[in-house]
Amino acid sequence: MTSHNIAMALRSAYLSMHRATNSVLSKHKVTADQFVCLVILSESFGLTQQELTKKANSDPNTIRAMLLLLQKRGLITRKDHPEDGRAFIVALTKKGRMLFDKLVEELKPVRDSMLTLFTEEETESLFHFLNRISQELNK
Repeated sequence: MTSHNIAMALRSAYLSMHRATNSVLSKHKVTADQFVCLVILSESFGLTQQELTKKANSDPNTIRAMLLLLQKRGLITRKDHPEDGRAFIVALTKKGRMLFDKLVEELKPVRDSMLTLFTEEETESLFHFLNRISQELNK
């Protein structure tokens, strides 16, 4: 086994999950990447775009473009930061929360299918290993 094999297996697994997620979300005109933003925002009462970018492991231009689309649909708000005139605070709207809750329910079969592949112990190990890779490569 080489690092190349690991990288290709990770890529294949990620893209398979991404396609399955996009397939479910497409009828709501939401992408898997936009859903990541909704997930992160659902766990807070508002974040700066910079904080969201970091939590999403993305880049500022990609996040900005996604947020503009989500804002146009009324799913999020972007308000001026009260202390930093260059920053925006981003939060889910009521409409965004309702859609998010619906999407979470509709994605349950995708999540469940991944969980059935592993025992609970294997799932915990996989989570640990993936986090270890992420931490090492984000140094």
